[in-house]
Amino acid sequence: MTDYAALSARIRALTEGETDEIACMATVACELHHADDRFDWTGFYRVTGPEMLKIGPYQGGHGCLVIPFSRGVCGAAARTRQTQLVPDVEAFPGHIACSSSTRSEIVVPVFGANDRLIGVLDIDSDRPDAFNQDDAAALEGMMRDVFGRL
Repeated sequence: MTDYAALSARIRALTEGETDEIACMATVACELHHADDRFDWTGFYRVTGPEMLKIGPYQGGHGCLVIPFSRGVCGAAARTRQTQLVPDVEAFPGHIACSSSTRSEIVVPVFGANDRLIGVLDIDSDRPDAFNQDDAAALEGMMRDVFGRL
């Protein structure tokens, strides 16, 4: 299990004072990815246009380049502005299989100042049912800490 308190403190220290969203995303993706062996792919999809996400900084194998808000788990998180916990990606309607090894997924919307949707944090696992509400709450808090002021 991830020590989210220590991880949050480390990420806060590394991103303190940084105002560039991509630099923050790169640092967060790296720190998260190496913090937990459940995390098979860890990265961001950025809002780059109306109803459109494009891949941002990530760790792991190749990701999908473009995801419309209307498709997949990442699109659902962006569209609904709510964290998506998916214990079995095969059971998620419209799941986009960017990697055949993905079994479960958590996607957290990322908001900047004034509730502006910056993008989504996407973490995939090669294990079924890898994520729970504790993960969701901790990751949501981290995203607020890092990006909420930008």
